[in-house]
Amino acid sequence: MESMLDKNVIDEIDETIKDIDSIKNSLITAKQSFMKLENDKEQLSNETILLEREKKKLLKEKLSLEQDKTNLEHATAQLEKEKKERDQKIGDLTAEQMKLLDEYQNLKVELKQLSKLVEDQEEAEFNFERIRALLSITKLLIKEIWQGQPHYRILINLHGGKEEMSRDDLKNSTGISGAMVLRAVHELANIDVVEYNEDTGLVKLKKRLFKKKALDTQ
Repeated sequence: MESMLDKNVIDEIDETIKDIDSIKNSLITAKQSFMKLENDKEQLSNETILLEREKKKLLKEKLSLEQDKTNLEHATAQLEKEKKERDQKIGDLTAEQMKLLDEYQNLKVELKQLSKLVEDQEEAEFNFERIRALLSITKLLIKEIWQGQPHYRILINLHGGKEEMSRDDLKNSTGISGAMVLRAVHELANIDVVEYNEDTGLVKLKKRLFKKKALDTQ
């Protein structure tokens, strides 16, 4: 009877030991799982930090691109405004050019009449009164009409002084506004009388119409 009891106690002890070992193994497994979770949590935290940094970087780049876009829009608007102003000036200039062309044609007619008069009177007595009258008209046209035009003043400066002057120097020496000087310079460049450098602002006489000493007699 006692042997039977001892055997039962021993069996219970063995079962208890097995249960303890099982619990121990479960605790070890749980601890390992916990440590893995902690490692995963730390890794996830690091990845979150990296993503936040990347997000801030992308946001900064986005703001920079938006600023560049705004600057580009402002620059485009400014260019469009300048183009519109230039187009307006060109339109105004066209009307002025037509007026100058008419005046120039009238002057050519007067000079042609004077030339014909001289030819007709080559072997006859000169009509000095007629010549004096025509010259007076020509002088008046040049002095009162052409002398007031920017083209005339610019050409006089380039023929009488330096053959190359800056746009500002021409503006100061002629007393004409910068816009009028620029328009006249472009027109003279278009007919190949002067050469204009947009970058340096220098205007150079390309085609001399008369000798420099001719102005000394004025």
